[in-house]
Order: sequence, then C-alpha cells, then structure tokens
Amino acid sequence: MTGAPRNAVVVLLDSLNRHMLGAYGGTEFETPNVDRFAAGAVRFTRHYAGSLPCMPARHDILCGALDFLWKAWGSVEIWEDAITYALRDAGVVTQLISDHPHLFETGGENYHTDFTAWDYQRGHEGDAWKTRPDPSWAGAPAFGRHWMPYDNSRGWFRGEADFPGPKTMSAAARWIEDNAGQHERFFLFVDEFDPHEPFDTPEPWASKYDPDWEGPHLIWPPYAVDAEKRGLIDARQGRQIRSQYGAKLSMIDHWLGKLLDTIDAKGLGEDTMVILCTDHGHYLGEKDIWGKPGCPIYETLGHIPLMIRAPGMEPGVCDALTTAVDIFATLADVFVVTLRQRTHGRSLLPLLRGQADTVRDWLLTGVWGRDVVLVTAKHKYVRGPAGENAPLSMLSNRWSTMPTHGAVDRRVALPLPDARAFLDRMPGSDVPVIHQTWGAGDAVPFWARYRPSGNLVYDLETDPGEDENLAGGALEAELAEQLRAALDELEAPRTQFERLGLSEPVHAAAR
Repeated sequence: MTGAPRNAVVVLLDSLNRHMLGAYGGTEFETPNVDRFAAGAVRFTRHYAGSLPCMPARHDILCGALDFLWKAWGSVEIWEDAITYALRDAGVVTQLISDHPHLFETGGENYHTDFTAWDYQRGHEGDAWKTRPDPSWAGAPAFGRHWMPYDNSRGWFRGEADFPGPKTMSAAARWIEDNAGQHERFFLFVDEFDPHEPFDTPEPWASKYDPDWEGPHLIWPPYAVDAEKRGLIDARQGRQIRSQYGAKLSMIDHWLGKLLDTIDAKGLGEDTMVILCTDHGHYLGEKDIWGKPGCPIYETLGHIPLMIRAPGMEPGVCDALTTAVDIFATLADVFVVTLRQRTHGRSLLPLLRGQADTVRDWLLTGVWGRDVVLVTAKHKYVRGPAGENAPLSMLSNRWSTMPTHGAVDRRVALPLPDARAFLDRMPGSDVPVIHQTWGAGDAVPFWARYRPSGNLVYDLETDPGEDENLAGGALEAELAEQLRAALDELEAPRTQFERLGLSEPVHAAAR
C-alpha cells in the first residue's frame, strides 16, 4: 500500500464474535461474505476492544479517547469533538447509516450531529419506534427481561427486508449507488446493530441451525454467569439461543454481501479504504457465561475481529496488538485531520504499508467501575478492586447514561452529582468538568454494581482458553507495575489507583 485512500467506509457489526467467523477459523455458522472480504483484506489477529460496551466503544472509534477510565456510558462531551467535526472542516462529506438505537437516545447524545447527513433505520431492540404492537406478534421468552420497545416494533416487520439489519445494509448500498463519484472525499459509517440481540430472524434463517426446535425461538439471551449451573436455562435452551445468534449472524452476513457488491461495482476499490470491525463480542455459553454480565473480560468478549482493505494494499495477516482507538487514529491519518482533545490511538497505516511490525506494546480495556484489563504481547492481566469497589470517580458535563426502559429509575441508574462534586480538567484540556466521587457504601451508577472475581493473569500464548490463573507471584507484580505505568501515562484519575490498590501516580494532574 502506498499513499492514502481518498475515502473511507467503516462497517461496524455489533457483538460480532471473532471465533465464530470463518475468516478466523469458525465453522459453527456460515459467514461467506465476511470471509470473502477478509480474503482481500488485512486480517488483524490481535485486535481488542477498548472501552465497553456499545456507546463507550463508539466513543473510542469516533472520538479517539478511551472512555472507561473517566466515565460510564455517555455522550460526546463539551471538551471534545467526534472526528466528523474535523472532517467537516476539511471538506469531507460524512454519512451515518444506522439502526443502532443508542445513538439516538439519552446517553448517546451528539455522536450523529456532526455528520453531513444521517439515516436512522427504525425498529431495533430499544428503539421507541411504535406506540403499540401489531397484535399478530406473540413475543418470545425473555428470561427475566422486562418489556422492551421491540415488543411494539417486531410485529410490523412484514418480511426479511423490513428487519432493521437488512434495511440498514440496503440503505448503505443505495447511498453508495447515489454518491460514489459525487463527492471529492467521503466517510461512510455503517453502524449496524446486528448480530446484537434480540436474535430474531424470519425463516429460513430462524431454523437454519436448530431445525428440531419446537415452540417460539429464544431470541433474548440471559445476562448471567453460570446460567446453566444455576438453572436459569438448561443445555437445550442454551443451544437454541446460540443457534439464534448464528441465524442473525448469517442473515446480516447475507445483506452485508449486497453492500460489498455495490462497493465493488462502483469501483471504490481504487480509492476507498473499507474497515470491517465490531465493538465487542458476546458470551454464548463460553465458561457458562451469557450476554455481557458483570464478569471478567475474557477473550470471547474482548478479543475481536478487524479487517481492513485499502487500495494498493496486499491482503494478508497482521499479528500486531491493536485496539479500538487505533481505528480513529487511522481515519485521522487517512484524512489528515487533528482534534482538540487528547487521543490515545496509533495509526495502523504503517502496519498496512509494511513500514512497521507493531504500533503499541500494551492496551487497556474495561467497563467503567469494574476491572481494568491490561493486554500485552503475551499476557492478559485483569485487575479488580483491592477491597470494596471504591473510591469511584466520574467526570462528565452531560451526565447521561444508557436508558434502562423503566427497569431502573434513571436517577438510581446514574445518581446526580452531589456536594462532593468539584470542577476538574480532563488530561490535556482546559475546559472545566464536573468530577463526582463516590465512596464505599454509596449508591453508585449501575455499571459499578458487580461482583469482582479477583485478579487474573493469563498467558495467552500457552493458555488461549484462559483456564490457568497465574496471579499471585512475581509475574503478577511485574504486570501490576506495567498497569500502573500505563494508567500513569494516560493520567487516569487518582481514584483508579486507589480503588485498584496500585501505588500512587506520579503525574501532577491526577486528582
């Protein structure tokens, strides 16, 4: 690869399990279009999530800064901009096409507003699209889930093409048809919520991987650790849920193929970078974990696929360690833009051009208020609270988080700032920001209400299944110092060091 592409297309498939893709050795489900794209792309083998889950991951990609060390799920803040702001100033046309409800509700404010245009395809999961259900829709077992807006929306899909995923891919293909060659430069972001739950598909997809199942298909996975052991589901129900994920994966792969066909038909391979990525994986019974509950970030959830195709680039495999903020840095490099906030990514162009073998020695991943995970070339270190999960800090001027659709009052889900709050600064910024702290025993944001599993150390080379915990010796001490140094380099809040039982930071900005 020489030079830089003129345009970029990013296709994000939510909750895309790396180990279930044919391109990464999966054989359980069919993904022919992902696999054919991978055959013409550079396939990254050591790509990891950064901030989790959905909106924090998109913050990594669109704003370039790790979110989870400073705040929970939330919006673009006043001290930062999404890359689309800089692209607009640079004369790049930007288009968002998505069926992802979180982008258009509380907790997802301002991610779409700086796109030149945006197109929201309605009806997925928590999208408040319809005020009443179609009476023909009988619903499906929810395993303890409360009512969701999908219960109103589902019955209005009359055929496969009416499902949100197919609608999104069709809209993206139409945009390429209408706009290829019409703009000097463009950035298209296709944020597709499939194969995220509900794992709901029409026939023949619904019965493709479990043709003997009788009764309503199980489209809502439980969010639980030891779900089968505790009797929340039995093994047969687990196979059915897993098959329904596979059905949705194969259905969205089919419609992705139509978008890829249009990209190729319009000749965009000559001047356009195409990135296929995800935000995180999804537990489907691995270690008897289901959904995305409060538990360690094992490889199933955190080790994710990334494939990049660009003009003049030789297809192949890249074993360099990479993470979500590196996608942002790559886009900024392609379009030659900078943003005002401090960012944490490394451009992948040197890897794609064969000019470098690595761009980073470590990465951090996690959910706000839970474990902080260090990944190096060889090891994974999961560091939990040293005692009680305190103190906790949150820095935000928007103060919003993921809606729970009535399951939890929003002021309980995210307590408002109180008398302990003070004005602080984010690293590299002069903009005042509300810094709220919570101590042991306080009501805290629901993200932090989890049961820590203790510190975990895994040798990913010899133990990719993460079965042997090596914590408790000299290796953990070495990794703990690496983690402390990484947090210090990022100028993470002082409360993170205290909560995790790490020695004091040296940077002056920590508070």
